[in-house]
Amino acid sequence: GESHCQIRFHLVAAKHRIDKVFNFNRSTDEPLEVCLERMRCNIEKEVNKKNKRKGSKKDPAAVVQAPTPAAENVRTQLPSDAPSPITVCIGTKKQQFSGITVAELLVRIDQEPDVFLTVLDDEFRIICNSPEVHAVALPSSMLANFYVYPAKLELHFATVAQSEYRWYRGLMPASNNASQIQWEEVCRELTYLVRTCDIGYHLKFCCTPGGEERVGPTAEILAVRPVQAGPGQCPFEVRHLFTPSKLPPDQFRVVSYNLLADYYTDSDYSRTVLFGYCLPYALEMDYRKQLLIKELLGYRGDILCLQEVDTKIFDCDLRPILEQKHFAGHHLPKRNTAEGLATFYDTRKFDFIEKTNVIVSEIMDQFPELWDQVSGNGPLVERIEKRSTALQLTLLRWRSANKYLLVANTHLYFHPDADHIRLLQFGFAMLHIRREYERIRREHNLGEQALALLFCGDFNSVPECGIFRLMTERYVGPEMADWLSNEQEAVRNVSLTQPFPMASACGCPP
Repeated sequence: GESHCQIRFHLVAAKHRIDKVFNFNRSTDEPLEVCLERMRCNIEKEVNKKNKRKGSKKDPAAVVQAPTPAAENVRTQLPSDAPSPITVCIGTKKQQFSGITVAELLVRIDQEPDVFLTVLDDEFRIICNSPEVHAVALPSSMLANFYVYPAKLELHFATVAQSEYRWYRGLMPASNNASQIQWEEVCRELTYLVRTCDIGYHLKFCCTPGGEERVGPTAEILAVRPVQAGPGQCPFEVRHLFTPSKLPPDQFRVVSYNLLADYYTDSDYSRTVLFGYCLPYALEMDYRKQLLIKELLGYRGDILCLQEVDTKIFDCDLRPILEQKHFAGHHLPKRNTAEGLATFYDTRKFDFIEKTNVIVSEIMDQFPELWDQVSGNGPLVERIEKRSTALQLTLLRWRSANKYLLVANTHLYFHPDADHIRLLQFGFAMLHIRREYERIRREHNLGEQALALLFCGDFNSVPECGIFRLMTERYVGPEMADWLSNEQEAVRNVSLTQPFPMASACGCPP
């Protein structure tokens, strides 16, 4: 495709009352004169717009009078304060460039360090691929005693780790003029744990983008609303009393959590039926994600297996925050939907080895020992093949014990009449896990005691159902009631086995 060059500069010209960032996206094949003319026209439009506003303020009710005969013979002269022509050029101190394309200009810039863009009376030294904050946004809700961080932070030619951040707080004056706020610095990290004393204050976030060798211009953004009081003590804060600190290196803690994807709360049915007991603001993701982040961090886990994770929440919230807390992870969206699974691990305890992501309905025919027993059941096959249930496998090496851990994460089908679907999904998942487990042992030359299996997820099940029996007893027979949860799709004469001796890490309710 056609190559393009993005040109960006911040023009502050008090004489013309301009304070604006200009952005241009030009073809590299374009003649430089054409590019400069487009820039000149855009700047001229801005100047004329400012002058028009200035004129309308000076004489809002001006009256145009018909000229007298004597006046018709008078030569019109421009007033002394008429705007001077807009000039835009590119070159060095000695020479203006012309007769070249934008691509050739880029070569010249690479060869000559002091190339300038001159606009009106201002000179801009041209820097190729300078670090910049391309986009930044703050969440609409900021609560005391919860973490705040950019809802969007898109950097060009910069990295999150090499950039610098600052948070400020200030009170909006009676004039409601944000430019008059007296700012006080409160934090120098990407995330800020908002304090109770910040209630009523506006927050400002500043980012100075940094790359390998250069630093770009600082971008700042002001929160639209002031900090609000939090919801008071949350139930999870009581549970946090059981996890006051991280575990020592020879132990690890696992957290499995369904976040409730925003995708499933944004409908009339969910708001009035499924979650009718929730106030509308409590379903908004901008509000909920603050509680979710605080809850997850408060468990001080070492491995996090999450379900119903929106792609946007993973990219903009979970990954940036958890990376600050020494976690790494990956996301597996379900088929044809924006939510899925996410697995994170503490990089101080575990080394990442590999990952395997599958959609269960897409691998069933790879296991004829089970598939052939159910493939003749048309209604069952149609229903299970439509499911987008995902299975995420992450192989880690536990540094302290020098052993390997295969972490499985899934979210099984939810429908009340689908115990048989869930049991089959789990059966196929275990077949896939067994195959991967055996492959890993061969490829890494691991003994049986050197590789453990950890299976987490939202199974939409209870201990009385077949999934728990298959996990703990390693066998489910054809007499299991789950097989008959839907008479039209009933599964008959099928039994399941799995080879791993497993137990529930949380025990079993009495």
